[in-house]
Amino acid sequence: MSGHHVKRLMIMRHAKSAWPDDVADHERPLAKRGHHEAPMVGRWMVENGSLPDFILCSSALRTRQTCTWVCSELGEKAPTPLLSDEVYAASGDRILHEINHLPGGITNLLVIGHMPGVQELAMRLASVESDEEAVMNMASHYPTSGLTVLEHAKEWAELDGRDAKVTNFVVLR
Repeated sequence: MSGHHVKRLMIMRHAKSAWPDDVADHERPLAKRGHHEAPMVGRWMVENGSLPDFILCSSALRTRQTCTWVCSELGEKAPTPLLSDEVYAASGDRILHEINHLPGGITNLLVIGHMPGVQELAMRLASVESDEEAVMNMASHYPTSGLTVLEHAKEWAELDGRDAKVTNFVVLR
């Protein structure tokens, strides 16, 4: 992949959530640990030059809160997220469908979603050129705040399967 055509897709599972009684799943907030973990991912993005220019985020409270913490670390470079009911509790296929319909001008995309969809999507897109250790780690365990970073040279509409190189799987605690 030549550097000037490379696009980056970052797939993040929301930070650790709480399970309060009598709260619908969609409205579950982050737990104390989640409020601690989520900013760490934003700091990693800044330190590693993986700044999103577009964020597609599930509409659930815990993903919105995760997004807010990540964006607080990105500072003025943080894009306004697109909140999507379609990404909430979505399969990997459904998330990919949403990605396939994003504008072609996006270079660095961050998707914040839920298990098992985020793991399914990352595994589906992982090409044979991927970092083997990163793929093995994300295949065996995709914890809260887990972040997969993939690179590809296709248009968003063309992403389908095994066509993005996993460069990192980041788990910060």
